[in-house]
Amino acid sequence: MRDHISSKQFREAEGVEAWRVLGDGACAFFRTASFAAAVRFVEAIGKLPDVDDHRPEIDIRNDGVTVRLITITDDWYWLTKRDLDLARQISVAARASGLEGDPSRLQSMFVIPGATDRATVMPFWRAALAYEPRRDSPDEDLVDPGRRGPAFWFENMDEPRPGGHAPEWWTLADLRLPLPR
Repeated sequence: MRDHISSKQFREAEGVEAWRVLGDGACAFFRTASFAAAVRFVEAIGKLPDVDDHRPEIDIRNDGVTVRLITITDDWYWLTKRDLDLARQISVAARASGLEGDPSRLQSMFVIPGATDRATVMPFWRAALAYEPRRDSPDEDLVDPGRRGPAFWFENMDEPRPGGHAPEWWTLADLRLPLPR
């Protein structure tokens, strides 16, 4: 049985006030005074119990740390009680480090190209970006396997919109890239 929780359940839970649920998981940005302080905070996260069994995605910058949590399985991407528990633990570690969350610094980006035939255009984008099909929706979505770049969610269209659809006339040969494996 899955431990799935809704965005609303996560949002309304205690202890995660600095977190926001975005399209790619629960995220928090913790402002730091220096890069060294950011590294110390990440080290504190690394010492949390069971963090190696459910690793957060962490981005360190000179002014803070962004943490993203999401559960990914072969047929499902979303939030679980485990994500909520880890978000709470990370928030406690942030407070112990004298850090505050700043939700205004969060951002999430998705690219949603439209296509009349997704099966025709997705191989081009997959090769061009070195992305892979999202496991729970492989016929619709491509994701960066390193989870660094934006996801591509292909919208099915009945007919092309001028200037608003993926160029279906491009082919893999145009890029001179190998076919995706």
